[in-house]
Amino acid sequence: MEQTKLAPAPESPKASALPKPLEDVVVLDVTLALSGPYATLLLAGLGARVIKVENPEGGDAARENSPYYGRDGVNLGRQHPDDVSLAALSRLRNKEAVTLNLKCPEGQAIFRQLAAKADVLVQNFSFGTMEKLGLGYDVIREINPRIVYCSISGFGSEITPGGGKAMDSIIQGMSGAMLSTGEPGDPPVRIGFPIADLAAPLFGVIGILSALHQARRTGIGQHVDVSMLGALTSLVAVEPWATMEALNIPTRTGSSMPRLAPFGNYRTLDGFVVICAPLDAFSRGLFSAMGQSELISDTRFASRDDRVRNSRELDALIERWTSSMSTADAITALQAASVPAGEVRTPKTAVSDPVTVRRGETAPLTHPLYPNGDPVYGPGVPIVFSGATVGFDQAPPQLGAHTEAVLTELLGLSSAEISTLRGRGAI
Repeated sequence: MEQTKLAPAPESPKASALPKPLEDVVVLDVTLALSGPYATLLLAGLGARVIKVENPEGGDAARENSPYYGRDGVNLGRQHPDDVSLAALSRLRNKEAVTLNLKCPEGQAIFRQLAAKADVLVQNFSFGTMEKLGLGYDVIREINPRIVYCSISGFGSEITPGGGKAMDSIIQGMSGAMLSTGEPGDPPVRIGFPIADLAAPLFGVIGILSALHQARRTGIGQHVDVSMLGALTSLVAVEPWATMEALNIPTRTGSSMPRLAPFGNYRTLDGFVVICAPLDAFSRGLFSAMGQSELISDTRFASRDDRVRNSRELDALIERWTSSMSTADAITALQAASVPAGEVRTPKTAVSDPVTVRRGETAPLTHPLYPNGDPVYGPGVPIVFSGATVGFDQAPPQLGAHTEAVLTELLGLSSAEISTLRGRGAI
């Protein structure tokens, strides 16, 4: 039996005349924290209609994450009732907020009705939670065989239900990432942003789009199962760690990469510059920019293998040069010699770069009531299409802001029925 599909979300008056890549896709979002909400944020930014389902008793915990943004700017604690968590400002953009009590039979029934009309369902509860609620993939696919049901979990669907709680730092440690950075002999070093929480949803979105393509060809959906540990370990595996150890090549080299020397960060008068000159042509340009062209024929640095063997000595010579000038002057000299180089910027500077903002790769986060406050920035959609528009033009909704509208529009419930559900604690 063909399933009735939900209508695409109404166009924002600010929307571009260009189409949105996923404007005909409806996503049922039952996610929490970061990994799941980031996946559905990307789908929303690509134009999908995302209906976020939250517990009526508080909703996504991200709504209570410090810091908060409001009429007084940014504060560590909530100063006013209408202050909004920066996490919520970022992760709830372009989503419709519906409250459902999934532990209540009536709430579960409403959820199944919504799932019957969706193209995609994304959830990131601990493995086994949705099954306990009677909302696992095996149940939902009976209702909607075309649905793409994406589960993002710490360790995938092969573990014992309820076993193994995942947090970003735990996954960083288990994946090997913490011992891939830092100096030799250092304690494990946590990567400074939640890379495990972000790698999994990136693969989740790739899986969702691939499964949607297949479903539109075959009429049959499937379960997309992504683990945080698997996603990050897959990225760690890009480097041949075992081979490097067998060849006595250092695997933890701090801010440089000796096997590609010269390749690293070098101090300047006012900061640091990154120089990546592994090829002979780049090294020749570097030596010329340094005013030491004689190093081109120096037996310590004449070939790539020579530079690798003498990487420490080479790094010292380069930093002696860079530390005598400003970062801007170093980059000017390096670029004039066609040497790949860049400034080491603070995160604050990087995310507010006008070019990055103009391209939609990062985006200002706007409080729905105080749009003219000091700018803060969050992720955008870092893909520029020639024939489509993407990005965020809707502020994050308050908890349950769309519950009545969605249940009326999509399920045909009356005000009296919605009132009864609310009285029973189902919504």
